[in-house]
Amino acid sequence: MGFFSGKVAIITGAGSGIGRALSRELARRGSHVVISDINKERIESVGKQIEESGDKVTTLTLNVSDYEAVKKMVDDTVAEHGRIDYIFNNAGIAVGGEARDLTIKDWHDVLDVNLYGVINGVATAYPIMAKQGFGHIINTASIEGLAPFPGTISYVASKYAVVGLSNSLRIEGARLGVKVSAVCPGYIKTAIFEESKMVNMDRERALDAMTKAPGFTPEECANVILKGVERNKAIIPVHWVAYLLWYIARLSPRLIMFLMRVFGERMAKEGRLEEDFDPGS
Repeated sequence: MGFFSGKVAIITGAGSGIGRALSRELARRGSHVVISDINKERIESVGKQIEESGDKVTTLTLNVSDYEAVKKMVDDTVAEHGRIDYIFNNAGIAVGGEARDLTIKDWHDVLDVNLYGVINGVATAYPIMAKQGFGHIINTASIEGLAPFPGTISYVASKYAVVGLSNSLRIEGARLGVKVSAVCPGYIKTAIFEESKMVNMDRERALDAMTKAPGFTPEECANVILKGVERNKAIIPVHWVAYLLWYIARLSPRLIMFLMRVFGERMAKEGRLEEDFDPGS
């Protein structure tokens, strides 16, 4: 019997990327996975793939920013299985562009999914886990929650918040038998930034440096995450670049600020479109 065999795991944002890879790997390892995504076509495709492999899956279409929808997913899972072993609060979006160009809607769009999506998962699953005396909450943050990347500032704000939330909740949950981890990947070869909104940025030029950076596939990322979950790590960096930047940020905040400034100036020079851009236009 493997570590995840027979467990009940909820994964949000499972229609693509890291979430899809986690769902398939957990199912392969014997977990019953409850998977959700806002994109009905994508999540049903993932569910079908898992079913065809002979593994156990429940498929849902929902928006993680909808508290009632997340609560129903969690409550229904408990009603059917009697418990929750894992919840992977993984759904996320990004908006690329400098802070001066973002609208308030851009801020809300990112924070509603990346932060409140996590909060909704925590608020619904954590009390149940505390009552049952076990469980593990895994929140997908990012290396951008450990180092101050420019050009995706709303994303950075959401991920810093997720790291802080996770660390504080880990302390509270320890005496109740509930484990909490924050996943902090570096560049993972998913479509999140390719599909994200870009504000006053040339998508191709802005993404060129990022997509050329060393990175992992979602499947490699999923395996690293699950190894970190088995070890109950508080922070689970994914890829050596994430480890390096995290180390620099802790060792020398001044140095990481300098490096991010150089990176930001390069991004602005290569990717920014109009200097007099009006975000309200």
